[in-house]
Amino acid sequence: MDARIAALEPPFSPAVAEALQRIMPPGVPPLALFRTLAVNERVFLRFMAGALLDRGAITLREREIVIDRTCARCGSEYEWGVHVSFFAERARLTEAEVAGTLTPDPDATAFAPRERLLLRLVDALHERAQVSDELWQALRAEWSEAQLIELVALAGLYQMVSFVTNALRIPLESYAARFSRYTSPADPVV
Repeated sequence: MDARIAALEPPFSPAVAEALQRIMPPGVPPLALFRTLAVNERVFLRFMAGALLDRGAITLREREIVIDRTCARCGSEYEWGVHVSFFAERARLTEAEVAGTLTPDPDATAFAPRERLLLRLVDALHERAQVSDELWQALRAEWSEAQLIELVALAGLYQMVSFVTNALRIPLESYAARFSRYTSPADPVV
């Protein structure tokens, strides 16, 4: 499928160029997602200002588990693939754990029980936009209030990113991971 909105091409405005330079690793061209959002400079700059990819209250590993699960649940192969490609190794996610972000049952994954709580949190937010008291108590036993706020906000932010990538049909990055690498045709993706 073709993209519904063409990604912005250089030259970029000074504000967009500066934001892209800050976020992209040296030598890596700006993501199609960012260039598409930059068609509306205000939305792009606000999005970049609200990103949660800095050092926060949670670990890189926890952040990536939540992002990957959220994108998988939303069917955003684009954003899931970019995050797996850029961050899975740095977050020390094994191949089995990456596959687990696509597995419908959190208990059937290679994640430790504590990390399965993150999958359950994302699933609850995705399915009901709520968290049961039972799950909340389990989460509170493992994470502080500040961390829980960040985890919920992160899931919400990446649901929005998934909406953008899916609705605008942003083409997959050539180097990004694919769902099919981690699933078999008989296995459903969450």
